[in-house]
Amino acid sequence: MLQSTTGIERLVLVPSLLRSLLMYLQLQKRKDALACLKLWVCSGETLVVSLAKEFYNYFPENEYKLCNFYGSTEIMGDVTYHVITGMDQLRHQDKVPIGLPIDNTIIYILDSNYRPVKTGEIGELFAAGQNVAAGYVNGRDPEKFVENSLAIDPMFAKLYRTGDFAKLEKGTIFYEGRTDSQIKIRGHRVDLAEIEKAVTSIDGIGKAIVLCYQPGEINQALLAFVLTETNITEHQIEEALRQKLTSYMVPQVIILDSIPLLVNGKIDRQSLLKAYGNVNNNDISFQNGIDYKGVPKDQMHAAIALFETIASVLGKAARSTISIDANFYNIGGNSLNSIFTITALSDRGYHINISDFITAKDLGHILSKLSNDRKNAYLSGQTEHDYTSELLKDEYKEDVLDMITTSFYEKADLEQWLMPNIYVEDYRELIDAIWEPLVDKRLSLVVRAKNGEIHGVALNFDARDEPEVEIKSQLNIVFEFLESIEGPVRDNILPPGKGTVLHSFMMATRSTLTPGENVSIMNFMEDEVLKLAIERQFAGIFTTNTSPLTQQLGSDVYAYETIHDCQVNLYVASDNTKPFAKAPDSQRAKVQWKPV
Repeated sequence: MLQSTTGIERLVLVPSLLRSLLMYLQLQKRKDALACLKLWVCSGETLVVSLAKEFYNYFPENEYKLCNFYGSTEIMGDVTYHVITGMDQLRHQDKVPIGLPIDNTIIYILDSNYRPVKTGEIGELFAAGQNVAAGYVNGRDPEKFVENSLAIDPMFAKLYRTGDFAKLEKGTIFYEGRTDSQIKIRGHRVDLAEIEKAVTSIDGIGKAIVLCYQPGEINQALLAFVLTETNITEHQIEEALRQKLTSYMVPQVIILDSIPLLVNGKIDRQSLLKAYGNVNNNDISFQNGIDYKGVPKDQMHAAIALFETIASVLGKAARSTISIDANFYNIGGNSLNSIFTITALSDRGYHINISDFITAKDLGHILSKLSNDRKNAYLSGQTEHDYTSELLKDEYKEDVLDMITTSFYEKADLEQWLMPNIYVEDYRELIDAIWEPLVDKRLSLVVRAKNGEIHGVALNFDARDEPEVEIKSQLNIVFEFLESIEGPVRDNILPPGKGTVLHSFMMATRSTLTPGENVSIMNFMEDEVLKLAIERQFAGIFTTNTSPLTQQLGSDVYAYETIHDCQVNLYVASDNTKPFAKAPDSQRAKVQWKPV
């Protein structure tokens, strides 16, 4: 039982414990409980505005102080603080500041070149002062402790890189999430903290932890573990999130009775992921099951193959029951695993044209298009397209630049290992340098949707008539790598001479497309590039694919031959460095060729 003891006036705790205490106090209906504790200090987790408001719904304003401290072990605990005394400081805030630095500490918010960012801009938070540790044991991770080129006083000569984003607004610092909380979902960079913020903004949600299960794998799943304060269901939460987030950012919601904690009071994230991974781990049909209700008897064998294949490919990423009325993309499908599904179905003797699969409104429609004959399945998809193509023109430059930038800066598989030394401006410089020959050669095209918007672009060159371009940015590392694997194939294996090899240089799509639309546009562009190659009498199409999606499409759908397959992290650049060393062993680059 909580006692109103005298003498203890200050309490330090994590926000999750504060929430539990407030819930207990409200249940006890005793205003005198813990009345002597005038100063409450939160640290170790993010203090959200809703919790701060709950505090002042119980404790009188101006008599009690709620403090938000920020720091870590490497900087001897807390290095910034923000003091709240009442509701007025919370009324127009969407987050609680982490405040100002403590005495003898300097906080820097810097860009990737260690330059201070402007007020209101987000940068990485660094701390300097005598409280900064000398480093890690055995010299581990030396990049976390760097020399401070901005310091005059030797007390601040060393910077600790916190790994957190922050910004300065109205003279106070705001925490903006972890630099390592960014992951790739369906090719897009996503900040888990942003999704977590959207989840906690829904009425009835007490707490939320957003995690990624097996990031980068085919069965990758975005998960939101939540505690609720009402009878809101998981489905209702997901529907509410669809109104706030783009489709690929909507997580699978899992309602919990409690959040597991470590001994230090912080959330045990690994325990959450492990528990999720252990649920029905050996059950091919996953926890939501397969429902064959409504399947015609004469299609039952095909339905078993289809539904079991989808269950196997989606695994725990599946969002609901696999049934004849379910839409593949609504139950967890995306661009990549749709191709895996089509390929796996072919292995079981059932074939479907990619256009039929991705445009199907439900699995019943897919079922009706399945065929035991590969040729008939392909021909069934040769229907009128919803898209048209046009050769590249000068007036399309800004649309092209936007698609190239979002596709390669935000989603590229090679550039991610060069961050933060790749910039948006680098892509404009690249496109500016090659734009005129791209237009003049009349080998590149854009794709328009029915509404007239440009949704895709395919940039192509004659492989032996490409412009000489000097790339001054870090993108040069990418192109040096590509040349190192493409050059020997182009020069020694492919047909000689100009006009024989069409180089599929870059393909990009609008970032706003759904997974189905994305694959559909790519499928259409591939057909259009093939037509162009035939019309211009090229011997074949030459390309390098670095993403699992385009590799799978190239090999299993478009019938490209893989001539060279290399492990990205083994590449040694001209300066004897390994620029992609942090890439996993599974990341490949495939040089492919398709005779026409």
